Amino acid sequence: MKVFLSAFAMLFTILSVARAEVSDSSESGLALPRMVSIRADNINARSGPGTKYPIEWIYKQRGAPLEIINEYELWRQVRDWEGSVSWIHKTCLTGRRFIKVITPGENNIYNSDDYDSRVIAKVEDGVIGEIKKCPKKSDFCLIKFETIEGWLPRKNLFGVYENEVIK
Repeated sequence: MKVFLSAFAMLFTILSVARAEVSDSSESGLALPRMVSIRADNINARSGPGTKYPIEWIYKQRGAPLEIINEYELWRQVRDWEGSVSWIHKTCLTGRRFIKVITPGENNIYNSDDYDSRVIAKVEDGVIGEIKKCPKKSDFCLIKFETIEGWLPRKNLFGVYENEVIK
């Protein structure tokens, strides 16, 4: 019996160490950093992970993309398109992918993923659109803005990584 318990304890230790080596550094087990979006209007951004921390500002744009850079229990430390870092409760975030146009002024929306294709519309900086796809080895992503769907250069967008593929 003593040998069995000793072997069981050793096996438990080995499995715990193996699990720690395989698991991600985040509490949720999801990759860090990763992109998410704001679930609703008027989301409180706090200085720390909890309601006891003061509200630093309020995000008012549903769908605005954020990058999760850290996790603590039910709280996510996020970075926004301006580089500001704060904490938001995980229930206020969604994995649905949106972008924010960050290049100042008017930005061309193209008919296809090519600068030589026809410009079908223009969009101002600060506008949010839903990511439909970002093909492999393409400098463009297909984005849907309410009634318009077209291609924008990745470099003009916050909410998608440089070489990220979204199907």
